[in-house]
Amino acid sequence: MLTSEELERYARHIVLREVGGPGQAALKAARVLVIGAGGLGAPVLMYLAAAGVGTLGVVDDDAVSLSNLQRQIIHATADVGRAKVESAAERIRALNPHVALRSHAVRLAAANAMEIVGGYDVVVDGSDNFATRYLVSDACFLAGKTLVTGALGVFDASLTTIRAHAVNGEGARNPTYRCLFPEAPPPGTTPTCEEAGVLGALAGVLGSMMALEAIREIVGFGESLVGRLVMIDARAMRFETLRYARDPANPLNGDHPTITDLSGHR
Repeated sequence: MLTSEELERYARHIVLREVGGPGQAALKAARVLVIGAGGLGAPVLMYLAAAGVGTLGVVDDDAVSLSNLQRQIIHATADVGRAKVESAAERIRALNPHVALRSHAVRLAAANAMEIVGGYDVVVDGSDNFATRYLVSDACFLAGKTLVTGALGVFDASLTTIRAHAVNGEGARNPTYRCLFPEAPPPGTTPTCEEAGVLGALAGVLGSMMALEAIREIVGFGESLVGRLVMIDARAMRFETLRYARDPANPLNGDHPTITDLSGHR
Protein backbone atom coordinates (compact mmCIF):
# COMPACT_ATOMS: atom_id res chain seq x y z
CA MET A 1 0.00 0.00 0.00
CA LEU A 2 1.40 3.40 -0.98
CA THR A 3 1.21 6.27 1.50
CA SER A 4 0.02 9.73 0.47
CA GLU A 5 3.64 10.91 0.47
CA GLU A 6 4.66 8.04 -1.77
CA LEU A 7 1.77 8.74 -4.14
CA GLU A 8 3.10 12.27 -4.56
CA ARG A 9 6.74 11.20 -4.79
CA TYR A 10 6.05 8.65 -7.52
CA ALA A 11 3.29 10.58 -9.30
CA ARG A 12 5.15 10.67 -12.62
CA HIS A 13 5.42 6.88 -12.55
CA ILE A 14 1.84 6.32 -11.50
CA VAL A 15 0.41 8.30 -14.42
CA LEU A 16 2.28 6.04 -16.83
CA ARG A 17 -0.13 3.41 -18.16
CA GLU A 18 2.67 0.81 -18.20
CA VAL A 19 3.44 1.39 -14.50
CA GLY A 20 0.47 2.84 -12.63
CA GLY A 21 -0.36 2.07 -9.03
CA PRO A 22 0.13 -1.70 -9.35
CA GLY A 23 3.55 -1.25 -10.94
CA GLN A 24 4.65 1.18 -8.26
CA ALA A 25 3.42 -1.21 -5.58
CA ALA A 26 5.50 -3.97 -7.24
CA LEU A 27 8.56 -1.73 -7.07
CA LYS A 28 7.92 -1.08 -3.38
CA ALA A 29 7.67 -4.82 -2.71
CA ALA A 30 10.78 -5.66 -4.73
CA ARG A 31 14.15 -6.63 -3.31
CA VAL A 32 17.09 -5.82 -5.59
CA LEU A 33 20.75 -6.63 -4.97
CA VAL A 34 23.38 -4.47 -6.68
CA ILE A 35 26.86 -5.94 -7.05
CA GLY A 36 29.31 -3.08 -6.69
CA ALA A 37 28.88 0.57 -5.70
CA GLY A 38 31.25 1.77 -8.40
CA GLY A 39 30.90 3.24 -11.88
CA LEU A 40 27.87 1.12 -12.82
CA GLY A 41 26.47 0.44 -9.38
CA ALA A 42 26.35 4.14 -8.46
CA PRO A 43 23.71 5.18 -11.04
CA VAL A 44 21.90 1.85 -10.64
CA LEU A 45 21.49 2.43 -6.91
CA MET A 46 20.43 6.05 -7.28
CA TYR A 47 17.82 5.43 -9.96
CA LEU A 48 16.39 2.35 -8.27
CA ALA A 49 16.17 4.25 -4.99
CA ALA A 50 14.51 7.18 -6.71
CA ALA A 51 12.10 4.78 -8.44
CA GLY A 52 10.93 3.42 -5.09
CA VAL A 53 12.40 -0.08 -4.99
CA GLY A 54 11.49 -1.12 -1.47
CA THR A 55 14.65 -2.97 -0.50
CA LEU A 56 18.06 -2.33 -2.01
CA GLY A 57 21.12 -4.39 -1.17
CA VAL A 58 24.66 -3.42 -2.14
CA VAL A 59 27.76 -5.63 -2.08
CA ASP A 60 31.14 -3.88 -2.04
CA ASP A 61 34.22 -4.27 0.15
CA ASP A 62 36.10 -1.27 -1.24
CA ALA A 63 36.67 2.26 0.05
CA VAL A 64 36.12 5.49 -1.87
CA SER A 65 39.22 6.91 -3.56
CA LEU A 66 39.64 10.26 -5.28
CA SER A 67 40.00 8.63 -8.71
CA ASN A 68 36.54 7.04 -8.28
CA LEU A 69 34.75 10.38 -8.28
CA GLN A 70 35.10 10.96 -12.03
CA ARG A 71 32.29 8.44 -12.54
CA GLN A 72 31.00 7.02 -9.23
CA ILE A 73 28.48 9.78 -8.64
CA ILE A 74 26.90 8.30 -5.52
CA HIS A 75 30.05 9.30 -3.59
CA ALA A 76 31.39 12.78 -2.84
CA THR A 77 34.81 14.28 -2.16
CA ALA A 78 34.20 14.18 1.58
CA ASP A 79 33.65 10.41 1.32
CA VAL A 80 37.21 9.62 0.25
CA GLY A 81 38.48 6.88 2.57
CA ARG A 82 35.00 5.76 3.66
CA ALA A 83 33.59 2.34 2.88
CA LYS A 84 31.62 2.57 -0.34
CA VAL A 85 28.61 0.81 1.18
CA GLU A 86 28.47 3.44 3.94
CA SER A 87 28.75 6.34 1.54
CA ALA A 88 26.15 4.84 -0.79
CA ALA A 89 23.75 4.13 2.07
CA GLU A 90 23.94 7.74 3.28
CA ARG A 91 23.21 9.08 -0.20
CA ILE A 92 20.30 6.68 -0.73
CA ARG A 93 18.70 7.55 2.60
CA ALA A 94 18.96 11.25 1.73
CA LEU A 95 17.41 10.64 -1.68
CA ASN A 96 14.54 8.40 -0.56
CA PRO A 97 13.86 7.52 3.08
CA HIS A 98 11.23 4.97 2.00
CA VAL A 99 13.94 2.61 0.74
CA ALA A 100 15.36 -0.04 3.09
CA LEU A 101 19.10 -0.37 2.47
CA ARG A 102 21.06 -3.53 3.24
CA SER A 103 24.84 -3.13 3.16
CA HIS A 104 27.10 -6.12 2.52
CA ALA A 105 30.64 -4.85 3.11
CA VAL A 106 32.23 -8.06 1.84
CA ARG A 107 33.74 -9.40 -1.34
CA LEU A 108 31.29 -11.74 -3.05
CA ALA A 109 32.73 -15.26 -3.04
CA ALA A 110 31.62 -18.85 -3.43
CA ALA A 111 31.26 -19.13 0.34
CA ASN A 112 28.74 -16.28 0.70
CA ALA A 113 27.15 -15.78 -2.72
CA MET A 114 24.18 -18.12 -2.31
CA GLU A 115 23.24 -16.68 1.07
CA ILE A 116 23.46 -13.08 -0.13
CA VAL A 117 21.79 -13.60 -3.52
CA GLY A 118 19.05 -15.71 -1.97
CA GLY A 119 17.64 -12.74 -0.09
CA TYR A 120 16.66 -10.80 -3.22
CA ASP A 121 14.35 -11.05 -6.23
CA VAL A 122 16.53 -9.39 -8.86
CA VAL A 123 20.31 -9.06 -9.02
CA VAL A 124 22.03 -6.25 -10.93
CA ASP A 125 25.70 -7.00 -11.57
CA GLY A 126 27.97 -3.99 -12.01
CA SER A 127 31.21 -5.84 -11.25
CA ASP A 128 34.34 -5.17 -13.26
CA ASN A 129 35.82 -8.63 -13.80
CA PHE A 130 34.85 -11.90 -15.45
CA ALA A 131 35.44 -14.04 -12.37
CA THR A 132 32.75 -12.18 -10.42
CA ARG A 133 30.37 -12.14 -13.38
CA TYR A 134 30.56 -15.93 -13.74
CA LEU A 135 30.13 -16.35 -9.98
CA VAL A 136 27.09 -14.05 -9.89
CA SER A 137 25.46 -15.64 -12.93
CA ASP A 138 25.98 -19.17 -11.62
CA ALA A 139 24.63 -18.19 -8.19
CA CYS A 140 21.56 -16.55 -9.75
CA PHE A 141 20.84 -19.70 -11.76
CA LEU A 142 21.18 -21.96 -8.72
CA ALA A 143 19.07 -19.60 -6.59
CA GLY A 144 16.44 -19.04 -9.30
CA LYS A 145 16.96 -15.28 -9.53
CA THR A 146 16.72 -12.83 -12.43
CA LEU A 147 20.05 -11.24 -13.35
CA VAL A 148 20.66 -7.93 -15.12
CA THR A 149 24.33 -7.75 -16.06
CA GLY A 150 26.36 -5.02 -17.74
CA ALA A 151 29.98 -4.61 -18.77
CA LEU A 152 31.92 -1.45 -19.45
CA GLY A 153 34.87 -1.03 -21.80
CA VAL A 154 36.85 2.07 -22.71
CA PHE A 155 34.38 3.41 -25.28
CA ASP A 156 32.00 0.45 -25.44
CA ALA A 157 29.48 -1.20 -23.16
CA SER A 158 27.00 -4.08 -23.16
CA LEU A 159 23.88 -5.13 -21.29
CA THR A 160 21.67 -8.21 -21.09
CA THR A 161 19.17 -9.91 -18.79
CA ILE A 162 19.47 -13.57 -17.81
CA ARG A 163 16.74 -15.86 -16.51
CA ALA A 164 18.53 -19.16 -17.10
CA HIS A 165 16.46 -20.88 -14.41
CA ALA A 166 13.25 -20.24 -16.36
CA VAL A 167 11.79 -21.15 -19.75
CA ASN A 168 10.60 -18.90 -22.56
CA GLY A 169 7.11 -18.67 -24.04
CA GLU A 170 7.77 -21.74 -26.15
CA GLY A 171 8.78 -23.82 -23.16
CA ALA A 172 12.49 -23.86 -24.04
CA ARG A 173 15.13 -23.06 -21.44
CA ASN A 174 16.61 -19.57 -21.55
CA PRO A 175 20.31 -19.00 -22.25
CA THR A 176 22.89 -18.52 -19.53
CA TYR A 177 25.77 -16.07 -19.24
CA ARG A 178 27.98 -19.00 -20.22
CA CYS A 179 26.04 -19.32 -23.50
CA LEU A 180 27.05 -15.75 -24.31
CA PHE A 181 30.62 -16.00 -22.97
CA PRO A 182 31.64 -19.68 -22.76
CA GLU A 183 35.10 -18.79 -21.44
CA ALA A 184 36.70 -15.76 -19.85
CA PRO A 185 39.51 -14.05 -21.78
CA PRO A 186 42.98 -15.26 -20.82
CA PRO A 187 44.46 -13.45 -17.81
CA GLY A 188 46.16 -10.20 -18.75
CA THR A 189 44.36 -9.76 -22.08
CA THR A 190 41.63 -7.50 -20.70
CA PRO A 191 43.07 -4.29 -19.19
CA THR A 192 41.59 -2.85 -16.02
CA CYS A 193 40.09 0.64 -15.94
CA GLU A 194 43.25 1.79 -14.14
CA GLU A 195 45.28 0.64 -17.14
CA ALA A 196 42.97 1.56 -20.03
CA GLY A 197 40.82 4.35 -18.59
CA VAL A 198 37.06 4.68 -18.51
CA LEU A 199 34.70 7.36 -19.78
CA GLY A 200 32.69 8.54 -16.78
CA ALA A 201 29.55 9.54 -18.66
CA LEU A 202 29.44 6.14 -20.40
CA ALA A 203 29.29 4.47 -17.00
CA GLY A 204 26.31 6.71 -16.24
CA VAL A 205 24.56 5.76 -19.48
CA LEU A 206 25.00 2.02 -18.98
CA GLY A 207 24.18 2.16 -15.27
CA SER A 208 20.96 4.03 -16.02
CA MET A 209 20.04 1.42 -18.63
CA MET A 210 20.69 -1.36 -16.11
CA ALA A 211 18.38 0.35 -13.63
CA LEU A 212 15.75 0.73 -16.35
CA GLU A 213 16.02 -2.96 -17.23
CA ALA A 214 15.63 -3.95 -13.57
CA ILE A 215 12.52 -1.75 -13.33
CA ARG A 216 11.09 -3.33 -16.49
CA GLU A 217 11.67 -6.80 -15.06
CA ILE A 218 9.92 -5.89 -11.80
CA VAL A 219 6.96 -4.05 -13.33
CA GLY A 220 6.71 -6.32 -16.38
CA PHE A 221 6.38 -4.04 -19.39
CA GLY A 222 8.10 -4.08 -22.76
CA GLU A 223 10.25 -6.76 -24.37
CA SER A 224 12.78 -8.28 -21.99
CA LEU A 225 16.49 -8.43 -22.79
CA VAL A 226 16.55 -12.16 -22.10
CA GLY A 227 18.39 -13.62 -25.08
CA ARG A 228 19.36 -10.17 -26.35
CA LEU A 229 22.63 -8.29 -25.83
CA VAL A 230 22.58 -4.52 -26.24
CA MET A 231 25.94 -3.11 -27.33
CA ILE A 232 26.93 0.54 -27.14
CA ASP A 233 29.67 2.17 -29.20
CA ALA A 234 30.30 5.56 -27.59
CA ARG A 235 32.68 6.70 -30.33
CA ALA A 236 29.97 6.49 -32.98
CA MET A 237 27.04 6.88 -30.53
CA ARG A 238 25.65 3.67 -31.97
CA PHE A 239 23.44 1.08 -30.31
CA GLU A 240 23.10 -2.45 -31.67
CA THR A 241 21.29 -5.55 -30.42
CA LEU A 242 22.55 -9.09 -30.82
CA ARG A 243 20.32 -12.09 -30.23
CA TYR A 244 21.80 -15.18 -28.60
CA ALA A 245 20.36 -18.57 -27.70
CA ARG A 246 20.93 -21.33 -25.20
CA ASP A 247 23.93 -23.49 -25.94
CA PRO A 248 22.99 -27.15 -25.29
CA ALA A 249 26.62 -27.78 -24.35
CA ASN A 250 26.80 -25.09 -21.67
CA PRO A 251 27.71 -26.55 -18.27
CA LEU A 252 24.99 -24.81 -16.27
CA ASN A 253 21.60 -25.60 -17.85
CA GLY A 254 22.79 -27.52 -20.88
CA ASP A 255 21.75 -31.01 -21.85
CA HIS A 256 24.43 -32.48 -19.59
CA PRO A 257 25.09 -29.91 -16.83
CA THR A 258 28.25 -30.20 -14.78
CA ILE A 259 27.85 -27.14 -12.54
CA THR A 260 25.56 -27.96 -9.62
CA ASP A 261 27.07 -25.71 -6.96
CA LEU A 262 29.68 -22.95 -6.59
CA SER A 263 32.56 -25.19 -5.54
CA GLY A 264 34.36 -24.48 -8.82
CA HIS A 265 34.71 -20.81 -7.92
CA ARG A 266 37.42 -19.47 -5.67
